[in-house]
Amino acid sequence: MSQCRAHLTVFGRRLLVARVVEQGWPVAHAAKAQGVSRQCAHRWIARWRAEGEDGLVDRSSRPHHSPSRTGAEVEARVVAARAEQRRGQDWLGPELGVPARTVSRILRRHQVPYLCDLDPITGAIIRSSKTTAVRYERDRPGELVHVDVKKIGKIPDGGGWRVLGRQAANQGGRKGRRVGYDYVHSMVDDHSRLAYSEIHDDETAPTCAAFLARAGAYFADHGITRIERVMTDNAFAYRYGAAFLAAVAALGARQKFIRPHCPWQNGKVERFNRTLQTEWAYRQPFTTNQQRRDALVPWLEQYNTQRRHTALAGQPPTSRVSPT
Repeated sequence: MSQCRAHLTVFGRRLLVARVVEQGWPVAHAAKAQGVSRQCAHRWIARWRAEGEDGLVDRSSRPHHSPSRTGAEVEARVVAARAEQRRGQDWLGPELGVPARTVSRILRRHQVPYLCDLDPITGAIIRSSKTTAVRYERDRPGELVHVDVKKIGKIPDGGGWRVLGRQAANQGGRKGRRVGYDYVHSMVDDHSRLAYSEIHDDETAPTCAAFLARAGAYFADHGITRIERVMTDNAFAYRYGAAFLAAVAALGARQKFIRPHCPWQNGKVERFNRTLQTEWAYRQPFTTNQQRRDALVPWLEQYNTQRRHTALAGQPPTSRVSPT
């Protein structure tokens, strides 16, 4: 990928060189044809003659030598003071005679954890953070499914504040009226992204168990007849609910929990929850809660059979399963 400020892509640079070297164009004419200055054209031609094709490829703009960079000894002092004092840049900077911004850059360069992630007494890391951006995908449908619940506020009759605006929604005795929540239970297949959702009034273990059984039947109707593992967070109903544990066993699956405070490990269904919000729950104005509930099934059918997924090369989830 070219740099954001580059006037020419690698292909454009090759075309420029070909026009000048092979076709005999004057440099000024080739530069004008491609919308760059003569100096720019001369620079790329000179790099090609000196380095060949490698000279036309993007390279880092980082300087080879940084004489003003903070010395290794000062950086070591900053890191050591941070570990000992557990203070921020505004305190460490004046104490060490280093600008606060420089202290911040040194800490980031050495991947020192943020203070908010540390225990204030011991300095141990007590909050998990996303340590990797590596994506994974299971090899076959049913090898792993992700299960989660999304809580969404119900819509009062006549429409909520997203339709009427906050000021209108708070008038006429509507302010402070409790309407409760809808609990959207969802299951997503890791390989195909096939999804199934239901709306319930709670997230208790019996409700979660019944949903899991129906979701398994839905997946079986779409060609996923064997579910091997079920991944959930550590909610009480999932971890200790006898009904849910029995439902997992009935599927012949093994249950897998994410690490506490690491929701990205259940990322497929978490991302589905976000899509569900933006494309179903808040995509269009609904004047009653039942109207929104009724729109879930048609949207889910469109999601599974028509909606293009970038992770599936622009194909819908059903393209990766074989309906029975």
